[in-house]
Amino acid sequence: MSDIQQLTPKDLKSSQEVRWCPGCGDYSILNGIQATLANMGIPKENMVMVSGIGCSSRFPYYMDTYGFHGIHGRANAIATGMKVANPELSVWVITGDGDGLAIGGNHMIHSLRRNVDMKIILFNNQIYGLTKGQYSPTSPRGLRTKTSPFGTVDHPFLPMQLALGSGATFVARTLDVRPKHMKGVLEAAANHKGAAFVEIWQNCVIFNDGAYKEWTEKKVRDEQTIDLIDGEPMIFGAERDKGLKTENCEVKIVRAAEASIWNSKIDSPVAAFMMTQLDRDPNMPRPFGVFRQVDSPTLDALVHDQIREITEKKGIGDLKD
Repeated sequence: MSDIQQLTPKDLKSSQEVRWCPGCGDYSILNGIQATLANMGIPKENMVMVSGIGCSSRFPYYMDTYGFHGIHGRANAIATGMKVANPELSVWVITGDGDGLAIGGNHMIHSLRRNVDMKIILFNNQIYGLTKGQYSPTSPRGLRTKTSPFGTVDHPFLPMQLALGSGATFVARTLDVRPKHMKGVLEAAANHKGAAFVEIWQNCVIFNDGAYKEWTEKKVRDEQTIDLIDGEPMIFGAERDKGLKTENCEVKIVRAAEASIWNSKIDSPVAAFMMTQLDRDPNMPRPFGVFRQVDSPTLDALVHDQIREITEKKGIGDLKD
């Protein structure tokens, strides 16, 4: 490890011009991932960015690492093959709410179920941006778009619930407008051994501007959001006078002194599910941070353990066997 050159975020910037719209939240995420990877202590040749189709999927071009720009919705499948073939790689899937949850939804749930040791970063702007503004699987009911001129009647996915229901061993959420918080979440994901799912609320300034403004604007965010921090009480509010208490499978707003202590490392996903359900209640704050973080064998490790075990018993074998 001592022979590995210490990287800086600048070392991970490619020669390509970054061509997202001015003001796009993707710039913040790009900076966050470059800073995170620079501190991981691994050589660039062991870093791989994999993407599908969408605005977020330009990502591999802007990273001075190995990259694979795949076809629509297939990034998770490609990344799974890479990680199983070479477990030494640090594999990052970059996807969006359309690419990852619509055409790519099936690959998403199975890569989480299998606990492939890779990092899945889902940029959620609640819209199809690259194709100029159609509603996506996460668009809120009633959103008027080019494909829903009178408002979408679909019931939206909550990505965090989908990840938890798929058995993901690491589930977290952050925002593009909070780079310091994002850096902490990305570092935790990078250090997790297993499938790490990170949803990032990201603003599309062209086709869905202000989608998250009631939770991100400075004048309201302290009252409307809460940070989940392991070992600390769930407290929020501009005066830090409110708390969340979990009781009888419900989450209630209480006085700060009565707030429950957050713990993402318990094996049961029930508490994490309860936190995600707050997204459906307009009277509750939106939670951010690490929702679940547990240990479980990874697919890539299990595959290689099995190969080693069978080889020891039966030999290497050949195509004639």
